[in-house]
Amino acid sequence: MAIMITDECINCGACEPECPNNAIYEGGVEWEIGGVTGGEGDAAPSGATGFYSDEFFYIVPDKCTECKGFHDEPQCASVCPVDACVPDPNHVETEEELLAKKDHLESL
Repeated sequence: MAIMITDECINCGACEPECPNNAIYEGGVEWEIGGVTGGEGDAAPSGATGFYSDEFFYIVPDKCTECKGFHDEPQCASVCPVDACVPDPNHVETEEELLAKKDHLESL
């Protein structure tokens, strides 16, 4: 499953540079996937909605692979000082699906 950032986020920004997929964005910043951009109210290519935040850092689920193929654990969660990076129950994926997503993202 993708990781999400809860409203416990203190906006320290420690997570953003650790993401190998550039899936983490500062609050209010539009996301981008393969040349497609979006922001508040815009669905990602998979149709995922509800992830954008104006207030806190957020993770685009279409780009989050839980660091599969890169690291043994999600790097955002490992560096978050307040444990605000948690599994997203709205975006549950198998390891195979996450690895396929990684391969797809690398091809963009």
